[in-house]
Amino acid sequence: MNRSTEVAQTIVAQISDPHIKRPGEVAYGVIDTAQALGRCVQFLNSLVPKPDIVVVSGDIADSGRDEEYRHFQELMAPLVIPFVILPGNHDDRAAIRRSFPAAADLRSEGPLNAVMRLDHLVLVLLDSSVPGEPHGFLGSDTLAWLDVRLCEDAESPALIFLHHPPFVTGIRHMDVQNLRNADALAEVVARHERVRLVAAGHVHRAAFTLFAGVPAVIAPGISHAVALDLDPAGLPAFRLETPGLYLHIWTRGDVTGQLVSHALPIGMFDGPYPFFDAEGRLR
Repeated sequence: MNRSTEVAQTIVAQISDPHIKRPGEVAYGVIDTAQALGRCVQFLNSLVPKPDIVVVSGDIADSGRDEEYRHFQELMAPLVIPFVILPGNHDDRAAIRRSFPAAADLRSEGPLNAVMRLDHLVLVLLDSSVPGEPHGFLGSDTLAWLDVRLCEDAESPALIFLHHPPFVTGIRHMDVQNLRNADALAEVVARHERVRLVAAGHVHRAAFTLFAGVPAVIAPGISHAVALDLDPAGLPAFRLETPGLYLHIWTRGDVTGQLVSHALPIGMFDGPYPFFDAEGRLR
C-alpha cells in the first residue's frame, strides 16, 4: 500500500466515538452525530495522499441498536478508504456481529479482537468493552491472545488500538471509566519492543503520554468533546469544540522506521497560502 518506491509510508487514520443514533435522532438532545460523521468522511476523502486505512476506535453506536449500526454503514458508504472498527462501552457485541459479519470474530460470543497487516505495519485491535458497564477491562484470554500475536512476525512494528485509555487524564468522571487492568496490559506491552503506539478513544479529547515506555494517545471525538474539567468534583459535561482525528504515519527507512502522529482538526479552513512568491521571496 505504499504510494511510491521512493518513500515507504503507511498512513493510518484514527477516528473515534461517532455515537451514531437512529436516523433523525440527535445525541444528548443537541449533537447531530450523523452530520458530524458525514463531515468527517468528506474530510477523509479529501486528504492527499489518502490514508491506507481508517480505524474507528469505539462507540460506533450510541445505544448499540441494530438501526444505529445500519445508519453508521450508510454514512460510511461514501468513504473511499477501507475502515475497521472496534467496540466501545456504548456498543453491543452481538449487534456488531450481526451488522459486520465479515469483520466480526467468528466466535459467537466474547471479545471482538482482531489483527491485520498493512505492508510493514501490524495493527492490533483490542476489545476493552465490558457488556453493560462503562469502564474497560481486558480479560486474561485477550491478554494471552495479544501476547501471542505480538510474538508473531516480531520484526514488524505494531500499533495497538483499544477504546478505553490505560492511563488517567485528570478528568475524574472519565478516569473512573478507563481501563481497569492497565497494569496487566502494561506487562504485555513491555515485553514487546515492536509496539510503537497504544491508541485509545473514549475521552473525546486529544491527549498524549507514555504507557509502559511506549507513546500513548487518546483521539479527539469527531462530533463533541468531553469538557476539560480538572476539578475532582466537576460534573460530567461536554463542549462543541472543533472535532478532530489522528493521522499515524509510519515511515520505513533502510534499517529502522519512525512513527509520527498528527492531531488534525476536521473541517475546511482557509489556505493553504504559500510562504514564498514566484521569485522565491518570503511573502
